[in-house]
Amino acid sequence: MLERLKDVILKYKNTIKRVQDIPGGASNEAKLLLLTPEPFRDKPLTDGDLHWIEEHSGEMTSHTITLNYNHYSMHSILRAVLPPEITDVPSAFESVGHIAHLNLRENHLPYKEIIGQVLLDKHAHIQTVVNKSSSIDETFRFFKMDLLAGENRMVTTVRENDCSFTFDFSKVYWNSRLHTEHARVIDELKRTDIVLDMFAGVGPFAIPACKKGCLVYANDLNPHAYKALCENAEKNKVSQRMHGYNLDGREFLKKVIGQMILDKSAGHPFPPTHVIMNLPASAVEFLDVFRGMLDGIEADRDNVPLPVVHCYCFTKSSTPKEDCVEQVERMLRGKLGTFDIFEVRDVSPNKLMMRVRFALPSDVAYGLGGDDNDEEAPLPKKPCLDRDGFCEKD
Repeated sequence: MLERLKDVILKYKNTIKRVQDIPGGASNEAKLLLLTPEPFRDKPLTDGDLHWIEEHSGEMTSHTITLNYNHYSMHSILRAVLPPEITDVPSAFESVGHIAHLNLRENHLPYKEIIGQVLLDKHAHIQTVVNKSSSIDETFRFFKMDLLAGENRMVTTVRENDCSFTFDFSKVYWNSRLHTEHARVIDELKRTDIVLDMFAGVGPFAIPACKKGCLVYANDLNPHAYKALCENAEKNKVSQRMHGYNLDGREFLKKVIGQMILDKSAGHPFPPTHVIMNLPASAVEFLDVFRGMLDGIEADRDNVPLPVVHCYCFTKSSTPKEDCVEQVERMLRGKLGTFDIFEVRDVSPNKLMMRVRFALPSDVAYGLGGDDNDEEAPLPKKPCLDRDGFCEKD
């Protein structure tokens, strides 16, 4: 019967049971099948439908249901209460554990509290609703936010790629929309890889890579992100495979590569096989640090495999792939050999987040070629032999 009458069955299937007991009825077999009221049906109930109902011992009757707030969706309620001139009713949000993160437009802001409250009411797993109130902080990668509804509780836990991440969402960067990209990169790694994560955040690349068996050197300049990174490594039982740093990206790379060069004679793994640079707003600007990075091991050049670099960037170009290659080559001051380009996501209209994956050119790694008129990036200094800044157990 449900299939036969699917075009006229009541559509509130998530909030009203379409098949109900008959009020005051004695038989447990007879049921009410609720149909959409006649004025609101997409298709009419035909004479053939009525005849089919009678043939199956059914009969038409009336039944009254009083609808209330609980029966309507978030979109339906907001469409009813917001002014008609607001045609773009907000309903999409990012879920970060128990936190719902909105990015409201200017015309929504006068109604932000009611938007937040309706969202809270309509999603049982949400306990806190926030709205982005400023652009992202360029130094520590977090943004200011307004609490719109619910509890002022910003420490949350998220599960991704079989790992658990706990962090203060108001003090670090997290984007749940990147979970597919995180998984894609992790899938490219082998358990024997040595990974340098220059802008690691709370660990969405570093922790799963460790769990896969990789040796990971992970860094973030934001002290709150660094703290969460170390705690998440401990929580996921991978701290023995992760070295954590709280440094500027350039200093991190110089320190780790310099230490690896010093340790190479003692049989320590060298060099890294992958370098991840997930800071799309400015990662390209750090590429100059690779120039001359291996200049100190001149005698071993032919036997040293060079790392694969994963550099994220933004582009607004009509030819995004070409633009990303031009950005990377300009900062490296060298031509790419083997490379691939991936479109990660649409950030906004006419703005894409991209990943350029390339094998580090040997001329760049050893400081050869380039424009002699350009000022070269400083060569890595040999660091001290201590482990200051590491996040590991002795």
